[in-house]
Amino acid sequence: MGLEPLRHAVAGFTRLVGSTTDEARLLRQGRELLGALVAEDGWLPDLYAEPDPERYRQYLLWCDPLERFSVVSFVWGPGQTTPVHDHTVWGLVGVLRGAEACTGWERDGSGALKRGETHILAAGSVDAVSPTVGDLHDVANARADAPSVSIHVYGANIGRVNRHVYLPDGTQKSFVSGYTARPLPNIWLD
Repeated sequence: MGLEPLRHAVAGFTRLVGSTTDEARLLRQGRELLGALVAEDGWLPDLYAEPDPERYRQYLLWCDPLERFSVVSFVWGPGQTTPVHDHTVWGLVGVLRGAEACTGWERDGSGALKRGETHILAAGSVDAVSPTVGDLHDVANARADAPSVSIHVYGANIGRVNRHVYLPDGTQKSFVSGYTARPLPNIWLD
């Protein structure tokens, strides 16, 4: 199998972001592309699926040269979770292995955070985030006994985007996530 599924997804997203800026279309057609990528396991090299005992990892797999989108593997150890955060750009999350628990959040009239519903994304599931469809959430590994791996596609080079984490009172703190250091996989030579 090699990296052919990733190469196919990158080519598809390159065509898609080159043909439209309509977010609804990007999310709809991107969901199909990412769904095909996470439908079968076996293509992601072990180097980009290694958990860390302390915190989740974010490995860059591909960034469009014009930074119109990026593809990232997230690796969650047992019990690991994110703080409540936003993305500020459109994004798609597809679970490759394991499962994730995603909890949506909203700000009430005073600006404080209000917890929304939690849903479980099983392997093969795809979810969307963006400022227009819902951008505040926290994510946790839904498995207590094993790592989970998800593939994310964002409408920017997400490791360079200024985003926010939120405290329970709604106070936001800026952050730039960066990436867990790894060489980029060569999707053209597998």
